[in-house]
Parts: sequence; structure tokens; C-alpha cells
Amino acid sequence: MPSQGTIGDRVRGLRLNRRMSQAQLAGPDLSDSYVSLIESGKRTPTPVVARLLAERLGCTTEFLLHGIEPRQRIDTELGLRHAELELQHGDPAVAADRFTEIVKAADEENAMLTAHARFGRARALEAQGRLGQAVEAFERLRREAAAHPERLADLPLTIALSRCYQRAGDRLRASDLASYALEQAERLSISQGEVAIDLAAALVEARSDRTSDSPELDYVKRVLDTADVPAVMDRSGEIHALWHASAAAAAGEDSALAVRLADDAIMAGRQTRLALQLARAAMHWSRMATTPIEEAERLVEAASRAFAVFPATAREHSESLIVHARVRLRAGDLERAAELAGTAVELSSDGMGTTSAEARLVLATIALDRGEDATAHLRTAHQLLDTRDRPIFGSDRQAARCWRELGDLYGRVELKTQQTAAYRKALEAAGVRSALAGVTADATVSH
Repeated sequence: MPSQGTIGDRVRGLRLNRRMSQAQLAGPDLSDSYVSLIESGKRTPTPVVARLLAERLGCTTEFLLHGIEPRQRIDTELGLRHAELELQHGDPAVAADRFTEIVKAADEENAMLTAHARFGRARALEAQGRLGQAVEAFERLRREAAAHPERLADLPLTIALSRCYQRAGDRLRASDLASYALEQAERLSISQGEVAIDLAAALVEARSDRTSDSPELDYVKRVLDTADVPAVMDRSGEIHALWHASAAAAAGEDSALAVRLADDAIMAGRQTRLALQLARAAMHWSRMATTPIEEAERLVEAASRAFAVFPATAREHSESLIVHARVRLRAGDLERAAELAGTAVELSSDGMGTTSAEARLVLATIALDRGEDATAHLRTAHQLLDTRDRPIFGSDRQAARCWRELGDLYGRVELKTQQTAAYRKALEAAGVRSALAGVTADATVSH
């Protein structure tokens, strides 16, 4: 944050840093010509105007008037960074508590930091699978963003909400939000960077299984073509070393260094997070039957390599192998498909529920295509689906898809009773909305 020069220099520097026009900074209370006079040094803002400008610029009145950041502001900035590191590389429950502490301790001078802490807490709730609470928090923040766009951006909130509703099983709401987010992104020509990647992942996940051509999928294709899925390197050792050094600097009262080290740790993990998001988008894209086989093969292989790096993405690694197996099935390569599905079974031998069942369904399909007995695979898949733990993200869509596929395969071996039961289970899974029980949210999307 610039601290040198006059009040006008600081107002102009902060405004440009936040990409605001003079008219946007002036808002309904001031004129843009008055803001111009302040920036040129021809007017000195009154205390009331200084406080108004400081709130819109996301700084303290003391900083705007004197170029000095109070200690509380620095401590809050550092607390936000350490909570973010806890969310990305530690315990989301601890992160939620830390963000909550910041919200409680912040004062009116730090309205922007408080808003970012509330956004962090909402993401921490989502990471824990507490989807109902996360949705309520994100919805409140969206209303606040509409009233105070200088504090929070609406687009990341809309994407996060779409992701939460999708994982909770409300595909209609998820799709509406994703489409609205796409309108915003297209209007601003956003097709690269973190927001674009998060949006692409949300769009391809929220798509209808019957949709093969749409503006949403066109956008996903553009993002994937532009970014592709990069190679991933495990930098967790570096991240935790920087995080530990930041904490040590904070304990030694060297706040400026502590903030710098925390920023370095966050940036070290950012590329990995984006690569994994791209891998998720690529995996879902490759799952679509309309994706050309060569393209699907390239993307799902890259996604699988990315997921294989981290123990925390072991489930997604198995899912990517299953998608790859289905791609090879489309290509008529039964041997390679069986190899990939078998590896997925081995990786999910600890009972990953739906993932394990889907791998068995692929193996059953291969057996039937070879003219072999698939009964054992079908029985195992049925048992896994029946006894699976409810996943924290409420992935009812995946369960419904597996039950439906199981029903189709029972039909191929003429087990009509089991086929009917599987289809009934598919309908039950598709209709589950328990993850958002008790949540009241506006059903419309504001344009």
C-alpha cells in the first residue's frame, strides 16, 4: 500500500490499485471533480469525507490522512494470511475459527478486511463439507457485495455458491448461478487466471448430461485451450517452511517480514491450486461422450498426473483413471480400459464408496463386451453403493449415475428385478437434497 507523498497521492494510488475510476470512488455522495481536486492537492478532505474515502479504498482513515498503518491493521492482515494458509494447507476447521476471530476483533475502520475474513470463513465451511452454513454465508456476502462493491467482488462469490449448490445436489440453482457468473465473465472478457479457471470448473461440473453444445461449454473449452493442465510439483515442504518462518517473525514482533513470508507461502501454493482446478475441469470435460477421443485422452492423462502427486487427491486420481478407462472403451481398447479400471480399484481398495463402485461398473462393462461373466463385478458394485458412507459433499449426482448404469448392466444380463431396484435407487439418489436442509436462500439470480 503506498504511504509516501500527500493525501492526494495516496488517494490516487489506492484508487488506481483497485482499478476504480474517480466517479466510482466518488459514488453518490461526492462528485468526481471533487475527488480530482483532492488527488491534485487542491482540496483537503474533511474528516467525514476522509473516512468515507478510506472505506471505499479499503484502508484506514489514519493511513489516508497520515500515511501510517496502525498496528491492529497489520495484525489483521497477517491473521488473514495465516488463516488462508490454514485453509489451503492445514485444517479447514482451524481456519474457520481463525477467520471468525478476525471478524469479531475487527473494527469499523477495517470493513474491507472484515469482509475478506467472512469470505474466508465461508470457504472454510465449504471445505469442511458444512454446505448449508457455507451457502448461508456466501448468500449474505453476495447481498453485501451488491451494496458495497468496493469491499467484495460478486463474481467469485457467485462461482463459490454454484459449486456449493452443485455438491449439495441442487443442480438447477447451481446451473443458474454458473450461467450468471458466465455472463459477468464474458462482459469483462475474463478467460484467463484464477477466476476463469474456477468458473470453468464450476460450469463443466454443473452441466446437464444431455447438453453437448452450449455457451457454458464453449467457455470451458476456451479456458482449457488457453491454459491446458500444467505439470504439478509438490511444494508443501517449501510452503510449510515459509509459513513457520512467518509465524516466528510475528512472534519476534517483525510484522512486516511476517506478512512478506506469508505472502510467499501463499503464492507458492497458488499455482498448484490452479493446476488442480484445471485438472478437475479437464476430467469432467473428458467424461463427456461428445469430446473427441484424442482430446479426451490428452486432457484426462494430464489430470491424472496432477492428481497422482498428492495423497489428498487420491480419490480424484481414481476418478480420473475411471474416466480414462471410459475413453479407452469408446476407442474400442478393452485391454487398456481394463488395466486403468483395475488400477482404480486398487487405489480405492480402502472403500471409496461411489468411486470404487464406478470402477467395478467399468470392469463389468468390459467383461460383457468380451462375452464374459460380469456377475461378480455387478454384485460388488451393488454392495459398495448400498453400504457407501455419505460423502461430505453430498455427491448424489455421481451415485445416481452409478445406480442408473448398474440398472442398465443388470438389463444386459436380464436380471429384471435387480434392474428395477437399481433404477429406483437412482431416482432416490437424484432427488436427495438433505445437505441443505433448513437453508433458506433467494431462488432467483439477480441480473
